[in-house]
Amino acid sequence: MTILVTGSAGHLGEALMRTLRAQSRWVRGIDIKPSAFTDMVGSIGDRAFVRQVMSGISQVIHAATLHKPHVATHDNRDFLDINIAGTLNLLEEAVAADVASFVFTSTTSTFGAALTPAAGEPAAWVTEDVLPVAKNIYGVTKLAAEGVCELFARKSGLPVVILRTSRFFPENDDDPDIRNGYSPENAQANELLHRRVDISDVAGAHLLALEKAPAIGFGRYIISATTPFSSGDLAEIRRDAPDVVERLFPGASALYASRGWKMFPALDRVYVNARAKRELGWQPRYDFRFVLDCLRENREWRSPLALDVGSKGYHDQTFVEGPYPVR
Repeated sequence: MTILVTGSAGHLGEALMRTLRAQSRWVRGIDIKPSAFTDMVGSIGDRAFVRQVMSGISQVIHAATLHKPHVATHDNRDFLDINIAGTLNLLEEAVAADVASFVFTSTTSTFGAALTPAAGEPAAWVTEDVLPVAKNIYGVTKLAAEGVCELFARKSGLPVVILRTSRFFPENDDDPDIRNGYSPENAQANELLHRRVDISDVAGAHLLALEKAPAIGFGRYIISATTPFSSGDLAEIRRDAPDVVERLFPGASALYASRGWKMFPALDRVYVNARAKRELGWQPRYDFRFVLDCLRENREWRSPLALDVGSKGYHDQTFVEGPYPVR
């Protein structure tokens, strides 16, 4: 049983390839870029290439995509060709190959404008039932690709699981206020409270989804670190997040101060992973409490897999205004 991983040269693709190879699983990685984790080089937009790589495949993890950082450097047509048409190619060839399960890596960016409440409103409590309001071509095409996946699950009987992952990239934030006010480690530790997940936990969720897809048939799940907040905290974290964090984790502010870190003053959203934990049996390890435990013991809080994959960037060039240009 061979697993196909698309986007094998990317952050998640490499993490999946490393994980599957470490388990001695049969796996085939494909990407448009050669890498130590890419077995076949080509584009998912090329139907003939997709047909070729699908030979002998029993399960598919589709992680290849154009991302938000590509919005300013790629045309809308590129997003349509890769994120929608490429996904369609994979789905059609997966059905033809009678694969047992198909896992599609989506993004919490599909929620778009639904993630930012109006001024004075509580932070958003984001579950799978929140209605997406896409903000850019990235969100539009990922949401459309989700729809195509659901169509194939219903019409062709292909077992499909969609995973809406929150942030797991290690690069600096594209927001200049965050980038200039917080170190990357500080900002990303803060984000584990509400909008980030370690790549090791993401990889684990994908492997569980592969296993569970035939029984689920079709499912859509948010993949983000377990938040310590409840829905009753939403108004307060929008006004004074540090106070809520200190109430939930006494001594956290002192630990942060010892490292020269600081908490975000306010949070605008909280991603809720309860459905993924319940239905996939997913148990993410790397959360904010884990960070604090590591700070107390002066040890690394990121997973070994996150450190192995490291920072890749999204472009072959660098940009003066930040890690990538923002349109």
